[in-house]
Amino acid sequence: MANKLKFIFCLIFFMVAILAHNQASSNLLPDSQLKPMGNNQMYGATQGSLQPQECAPRCTSRCSKTSFKKPCMFFCQKCCAKCLCVPPGTYGNKQVCPCYNNWKTKRGGPKCP
Repeated sequence: MANKLKFIFCLIFFMVAILAHNQASSNLLPDSQLKPMGNNQMYGATQGSLQPQECAPRCTSRCSKTSFKKPCMFFCQKCCAKCLCVPPGTYGNKQVCPCYNNWKTKRGGPKCP
């Protein structure tokens, strides 16, 4: 009986680990899913490639999986207004938009979600 419980516990732990890994890797978009622009830039993901009116839909997508939607949207739109780009996906990928990535709070933390 104890061996059965150990096996079931290990199986459940393994399945949770696989689900967590799949969820984390699904948040990052491969470069092949970005829309190319001229001069090797990606539309909406490189600094200055968006129009100000395009910030809201991009930020809605960026903040879609967070449980803190209001602050995420507030800071995302503030960052988009300054940088005119929003990284693809719901998390990470900030390296494609240096302005968005490098804007810091007074304490040195990231300002943009």
